[in-house]
Amino acid sequence: MTDRILRLQHVEIRVPDLELCTAYYTEVLGLIETARTDNQVFLKCWDEQEHHSVILRQAPTYGLDHMSFKVAELGDLDHFTRKLEAASVPVKRYAARELGPGWGEAIRFEAPSGHLVELVHGMERVGNMLPMTNPPPRPQDLVGIAPPRLDHVFVMAEDVEAFTRFFTELLEFRLTEQIVANDGHQLATFLERSHTPHDIAVITGPNGGLHHFAFWMDDWNGIREAADTLAYHGVEIDVAPTRHGVTRGYTTYFFDPVGNRNELFTGGYWVDPDFEPITWTEEEMGRAIFYYQRQVNERFFTVHS
Repeated sequence: MTDRILRLQHVEIRVPDLELCTAYYTEVLGLIETARTDNQVFLKCWDEQEHHSVILRQAPTYGLDHMSFKVAELGDLDHFTRKLEAASVPVKRYAARELGPGWGEAIRFEAPSGHLVELVHGMERVGNMLPMTNPPPRPQDLVGIAPPRLDHVFVMAEDVEAFTRFFTELLEFRLTEQIVANDGHQLATFLERSHTPHDIAVITGPNGGLHHFAFWMDDWNGIREAADTLAYHGVEIDVAPTRHGVTRGYTTYFFDPVGNRNELFTGGYWVDPDFEPITWTEEEMGRAIFYYQRQVNERFFTVHS
């Protein structure tokens, strides 16, 4: 199957205090501000070539406004529009820059969970601050944790199976792992388009909920050093550095100043198109989520935005 959707492009997050959150995401996490509007701040990780991967929007509440995935070709927007409309899913199309600075041409539609999903092509390229000839490994003036890129988004849905079917059948994602209840229904699923363990994951919970969005780190030492930075700045750490069973990844979780959960993630494995999904049983959910501790704290399932 053609790789039409390539990866997670960006997330737009609601924040009640735009200036406080901008300071946190630029000075502690070390993202780079690329643009502003009256009520938005556009940010990118240092090694991303395109205009933005995180948008902060001033709002009374916190949580996820929308998630956006990058498509390979402009014609892929037409392909998915046809598939979605054939399944009676309304689709709205936007011209380049219509949605804001740096934006490409896009379509938007709603998942069964109520999440607003976007597919986009042609985002403005702003570069990664390194020359294209004989570059050094990284810029010398980065601040904070400075993850190189956005990695995945993890959301919540009342009907995990309907969400999973929507993303696999209509958007052509591949299932990599699942946690299955004793009665056979899916409690959580992990889906990919970038040949990594997951670009999006979903767990049982309220429709429209955001569990977290994650940034990639290059190695385990980066995760541990990031936890030192978080502790130094007084950031609330939700889960100290540890390992997942699902995805085999290394992780730490923490909260931005208004309550949106962030993750730093590394590790995992390569996924071929014929990858056979891995199943975890309900009894082993603790080991699936936190492999070393073998149990999940209640806050991890109940706190969301």
